[in-house]
Amino acid sequence: MGMKSLLNYTINVDVAILILLVKVSIMANSTSSGPKDMSTAFLIRVDQSGQGDYTKIQDAIDSVPSNNSELEKIVVPADKPYITLSGTEASDTIITYNDGGEILSESPTVKILASEFVGRYLTIQNTYGKTGKGVALRVSGDKAAFYGCKIISYQDTLLDDAGRHYYKNCYIQGATDFVFGNAASLFERCHLHSVSEGNGAITAQKRESPLENTGYVFLGCKITGNGGAILGRPWGSYSRVIYALTYMSGVVQAEGWNDWGDADKQKTVYYGEYKCYGPGANRDKRAKWSNTLSNEEAAPFLNKNMIGGRSWLRPAPTHFKRIDQKS
Repeated sequence: MGMKSLLNYTINVDVAILILLVKVSIMANSTSSGPKDMSTAFLIRVDQSGQGDYTKIQDAIDSVPSNNSELEKIVVPADKPYITLSGTEASDTIITYNDGGEILSESPTVKILASEFVGRYLTIQNTYGKTGKGVALRVSGDKAAFYGCKIISYQDTLLDDAGRHYYKNCYIQGATDFVFGNAASLFERCHLHSVSEGNGAITAQKRESPLENTGYVFLGCKITGNGGAILGRPWGSYSRVIYALTYMSGVVQAEGWNDWGDADKQKTVYYGEYKCYGPGANRDKRAKWSNTLSNEEAAPFLNKNMIGGRSWLRPAPTHFKRIDQKS
């Protein structure tokens, strides 16, 4: 057959169902050397009434060729890169499930295992609630980006597991360790909302070696909530979290950081704040082993270099075709 042609896929969901509400799209690209033109996507319709190409989003994802170089849970498998799941507005594009337990990899409402994934304008939630750990979103693939999404649960909301990730204008809600894992991620202009009734932690970053280029950077973000919250605690001995130019409401407790009962980690973690503001940003009573960053120290975390984002972040497609036009 010769060289594969470039294929993008868009899947629209137009029928309200328990798990998904209106207008969801999935876009993928197929070429042996990666995407070359992401401006056009083929359209696949998902309609529960049977009027579309598929009745379930997972079936639409499964229809994308493996090793593509183009009330359900959603899994984007590792062998299907270059898929985008996109809604029109997060408030009316909702993927929800109710599951939880100690096996964190099993409870997520949405699992992203593939590289080069993009999520736009979605609400992804786990309604397991206060009964235990219930992950809404697990991101384990490299080069994943989310724009304008809402990610909601109570404990362990976002398993930002592995790889390089970018979140922009996202809303993330939880009570305990609600951003956790060992990815290298930049959160830009995101809204973190704590629903903790006591002193829940916003982050539990798992960097385990000084040689790992992982960690979380919150740049120009906003922290709100009720009760009390700390900025982070170390899941890994070399946990790394930076808040820069971020508004912190009074929900952030004075000490700011916690060593999770292991004083030895105070010597190895890297927790920093740079020019944050608001009633919760006062560092007078902060944990002494956390850092007030200078301009020079903060500079590496104030752009996309940490995640190499300038080489892989891509714009949304601007043209769409029906799937039956691909040949």
